[in-house]
Amino acid sequence: MVSPELLRRYPFFSGLDEERLVFLAKAAQEDSVAAGEYFFRDGDTLNNLYILMDGEVAITATLPTKGREIVLSTISPGEVFAWSALVPPYQATSAAKAMAPCRVIALDCAPLRARFEQDHTLGYLLMAQLAQVMRDRIRAMRMETITCFTE
Repeated sequence: MVSPELLRRYPFFSGLDEERLVFLAKAAQEDSVAAGEYFFRDGDTLNNLYILMDGEVAITATLPTKGREIVLSTISPGEVFAWSALVPPYQATSAAKAMAPCRVIALDCAPLRARFEQDHTLGYLLMAQLAQVMRDRIRAMRMETITCFTE
């Protein structure tokens, strides 16, 4: 468990009342990952949504024809990653690698998904935040793609 006050620091949890923050805090824990280690790989079943507290995380993919890993985006402190833990079929669509020692809040999504069935407002609020995260990632990848074709 983490404190609700810790969650309150992050914009992803804005708009949530105290009771919902307490519920989320009970489903969360702090974790550390060493530089070079993976949080998950493409295709893994995801159980946790992560909020990066310290460090840097690279979202990566492996080029099938070249067998080399490329960085799709970089996660900075305060940002959320592993959003697929809340979207069926709950499988990673890329890998996440710690580029520096990282501290994260790991939010266990199993109780959260169950709570969405009862508390539609919580589901809506968090999925709306998640949609913004996905929108920003798609925008960043689009800009990277445009840059690759204009060089």
